[in-house]
Amino acid sequence: MSGCLYGVGVGPGDPELLTLKAARVIEAAGVVAYPVARHGRSVARAIAASHLRADAIEIALTYPVTTETTDHPGGYEGALCAFYDDAAATIAAHLDGGRDVAVLCEGDPFFYGSYMYLHERLAPRFATEVVAGVTSFSAAAASAGMPLAKRDDVLSVLPGTLSPDALAAHLQGADASVVIKLGRTFDGVRAAAEAAGVAGRAVYVERASSESERRVALRDVEGPVPYMSLVLVPAARRAATARAGRPGSVVVVGIGPAGVRWLTHEAHVELAAADDLVGYEAYLARVPVRRGQRRHASDNRVEAQRARHALKLAAGGSRVAVVSSGDPGIFAMAAAVFEQAESNGAVDVRVVPGLSAMQAVAARVGAPLGHDFCVISLSDQLKPWEVVERRLQAAGAADLVLALYNPASRSRREQLHRAFEILREHRALQTPVVVARAVGAPDEQVTVATLADVDLGVVDMRTLLIVGSSTTRVTAGGAVYTPRRYP
Repeated sequence: MSGCLYGVGVGPGDPELLTLKAARVIEAAGVVAYPVARHGRSVARAIAASHLRADAIEIALTYPVTTETTDHPGGYEGALCAFYDDAAATIAAHLDGGRDVAVLCEGDPFFYGSYMYLHERLAPRFATEVVAGVTSFSAAAASAGMPLAKRDDVLSVLPGTLSPDALAAHLQGADASVVIKLGRTFDGVRAAAEAAGVAGRAVYVERASSESERRVALRDVEGPVPYMSLVLVPAARRAATARAGRPGSVVVVGIGPAGVRWLTHEAHVELAAADDLVGYEAYLARVPVRRGQRRHASDNRVEAQRARHALKLAAGGSRVAVVSSGDPGIFAMAAAVFEQAESNGAVDVRVVPGLSAMQAVAARVGAPLGHDFCVISLSDQLKPWEVVERRLQAAGAADLVLALYNPASRSRREQLHRAFEILREHRALQTPVVVARAVGAPDEQVTVATLADVDLGVVDMRTLLIVGSSTTRVTAGGAVYTPRRYP
């Protein structure tokens, strides 16, 4: 009968953080394997030393390479792959002989642990059990007396081996973060923390919970650092109210047609950093609630009033995010805010783009916007219908694909039918027409029709229409696209 393979997490360094289960498994194991650096010392063995049986067979798994170069024909990855293959074969021989094997792993075996590579090779053949261990960042946070996250905060664990740009983006968008795998990556990690604006609250912890533990503010670290170190970035404390005299700002944020699913990273960061959120109530409902953040919901037909309210809050020192569906610069709140800002004082206004409804609809059916196209709102609330007709005539004559926003409401139906009368004057009746309602929502409906048979009765304000040009095609599989070349 084969033995059982145990992956045992021995914690971050302090032998007293070894769990009772880990101690029991180690004491019972006839064979104990552990990683060893090329200098011959094993942190994992040192942690578990007092629990090893006197007659236990010990297998020192000496890494052929850590961060230095190698002459292995497969390079660094090839050298490590060969190492794990050999180590797995050695352990398998003991398991085949009926002996249980405990593989010691610093921290937790399945949290960036070396054991997982042996597990992948051996678990399909042998009985296995993984014993969880205390992670290094848990010990570091406890030692620093630093709560990392609470309530609905999201904690991100990031490897320092990411590029500084990628790391900065993650740090900026996270509530709280832990960056591990430092050593040679440290300068890039620190630069990323500065770029993300979190360096001031970040803490560096070296060899957490061990006798040689060191803890210092990230900005105070000097000289090289060891691999066994990390950076803690706790969630920022949010002020209960805006500070008097602090420069306020307004950022108009596009959340896409369906909220969080299509939210960009930049939009997420801006929404998280805001003191106040202003927007149409249905759009605000798509933004996750965050403690300490004030929400100002209003009806969809009061854009100017909503913009003035946002500017007033900013004038009082608040960081305001105006929430807009789709892209805020396309028939949405960005223009409304700039209109009011131009006549209501100097407040810093920025715009964060979002996925537009026409892009989402186009992607649902293929690539109907693959060549020149035009975007027109059929609403005559803010412009005369004569202007809309003139533009439809011009776009129709120019053979442009059209994306039609705000096509019809309960009280405004005649304009939609007139628009299609105009387009039929310029397009063949077999021209593809995409009718997309509530794209991205649970009740989404997307159909492909033609100018001849499109059902305009189903169109409402949640609908976006795309009318093809003379070159727009529908494939045998039902995809709609407009070729890039024009004949």
